[in-house]
Amino acid sequence: MKSSQAVVSYSCGSEIKLEDTSRLVATPSINNIPMRRGEFSTLAQALDYAARGRTGYNFYSRRGHLYASIPYSRLRHDARILARKLLYFRIPRGSKVAIVANTHPEFVRFFFACQYAGLIPVPLPIVMHLNGAEAYVRQLSRLLAICDARLAVATDEFYPYLEKAAQGHRLDFLGRPDDFYALPESSVQLDPLGQGELAYLQFTSGSTRFPKGVMITQKAVLSNLNAITEYGISCRNGDRAVSWLPFYHDMGLVGLVLSTMASQLSVDFFSTSDFAMRPGLWLKLMSDNGATISFSPPFGYELAALRLRDSDVQNYDLSSWRIAGVGAEMIRPELLERFAKRLKPCGFDPGAFLSCYGMAECSLAVAFAKRGVGIEVDSIDAERLATFKEIVHLKTQKASANGRVKTFVKCGCPLPGFEVEIRDSSGRVVPDGKCGILFLRGPSVMSGYLGDKEATSEVLDAEGWLNTGDTAYLSGKDIVITGRSKDLIIINGRNIWPQDIEYLAESLEEVRIGDTCAFSLPDEKGKERAVLVIQCKNGDEEAKKALRGTLRSLVLKELGIDCQVIVVPRNTLVRTTSGKPSRSATRKVCIERGFVGCP
Repeated sequence: MKSSQAVVSYSCGSEIKLEDTSRLVATPSINNIPMRRGEFSTLAQALDYAARGRTGYNFYSRRGHLYASIPYSRLRHDARILARKLLYFRIPRGSKVAIVANTHPEFVRFFFACQYAGLIPVPLPIVMHLNGAEAYVRQLSRLLAICDARLAVATDEFYPYLEKAAQGHRLDFLGRPDDFYALPESSVQLDPLGQGELAYLQFTSGSTRFPKGVMITQKAVLSNLNAITEYGISCRNGDRAVSWLPFYHDMGLVGLVLSTMASQLSVDFFSTSDFAMRPGLWLKLMSDNGATISFSPPFGYELAALRLRDSDVQNYDLSSWRIAGVGAEMIRPELLERFAKRLKPCGFDPGAFLSCYGMAECSLAVAFAKRGVGIEVDSIDAERLATFKEIVHLKTQKASANGRVKTFVKCGCPLPGFEVEIRDSSGRVVPDGKCGILFLRGPSVMSGYLGDKEATSEVLDAEGWLNTGDTAYLSGKDIVITGRSKDLIIINGRNIWPQDIEYLAESLEEVRIGDTCAFSLPDEKGKERAVLVIQCKNGDEEAKKALRGTLRSLVLKELGIDCQVIVVPRNTLVRTTSGKPSRSATRKVCIERGFVGCP
């Protein structure tokens, strides 16, 4: 918990200075105030109460050194000072404040400063790929335009990108944290965001070219936080969390930043990029700090197990880890089994695995499985599912090599207040034992997409029912997700919109608009991979090879993923009645004709 290394200590409104970390101690796990859940109307009220205790946020470097510890009492103090500085600009109540959401103490200060100032924080992503600076700047620029931000802030590392992205936008002020701290404080009395106002704007993690701003009210997110901490993970005094999830993602923000504060728990953060470089740091912090709660997409558990050294296993103690949450993408049980087997010598209990289902449009969580029993699966007849959308249960618990048995993870019962319907493509509720599209209605559903009534009406009806776009069925009271009716491509927990890939291809002179189609297919290991199909009349093999190479490099540069590029003859793409390529039908044709897998 202590270190003798020199680190940077951050304090709102003061100079950044070096100090000996022997004086820097992580916030404790055991609090000195009674735990309260579900008694708050706003995030500001929740922080007001958490500030009475000793717990808070801790930030760790790539090498596992604690470099900032912010008790909730200090966070409230700093946020209220900063709120008065934000009000110096006299911008209207409810104005948007764009915050580049790297894992840094300044993000939480600015986020909660907005709560007290009556302004809406908008976390901006920090997705950066090899040679992707220009694409990142364009992405930030689009997001600034959508949210119509009046203020924008980024730490030194990301400020140059934000500064370029802000060119041409109407901003009252753009700066680094120190630029805001240098401002005078407004004398206006603080009036925190109320229950009926937005708590924040959450951009969906899907399309970088067509992002949507999810509007979440204070009432919605507080309802979800209460459900998560009481019914989902049943927080206890003495619980402690560790997270490497990004602050701009709903699971990272709502699940690990807001829920911990609202239940007065301490949480230890380190960045997603540091996790990618050193996944073992996740396990080390869990062990060193006796943490009890952490969440990850399945690929996080897979990466941690793959990179784990035998010598590390002997040094970790994970016996305190009681909630190992799994969500954000389709769950493959075999990955978790390998993780549990690898970490068994550390005292890790596979019963700690807790599958869940949620989405940003519902604030975060919709359903949690039973605690303490680990991953539960359904094995069903794959042919009956594919042909008739029927759920026929089989005795085996393993997916078969010939694909006749398909295994799905149960995501648990809906949280209190949620209503669930499984509907067919025409909107009719399907009978029991059928698979269809999952519709939800509940207290934490979004108000809509900011400035996009058309997109909102496509998924949210007047009665409050949300079309999740996911295909699912009910196994008793448990929700079981079988796939996506949407065309999202999910790579390592990231949502990639196919039209983003198609747009990149169609930006080349040799590719005609409408002659591209992107989708995903599992590779030989069962992992999803992106596939881009291009119709081309040019029979020159060297030209096709060059086109494939160009597009693979372009997709990697712009989107950060490897993509298989297939050049097919004209008239291969299957089109809808409106003339657009049908991704699902084209995918099927490419499989049948043997195009998939071509070099």
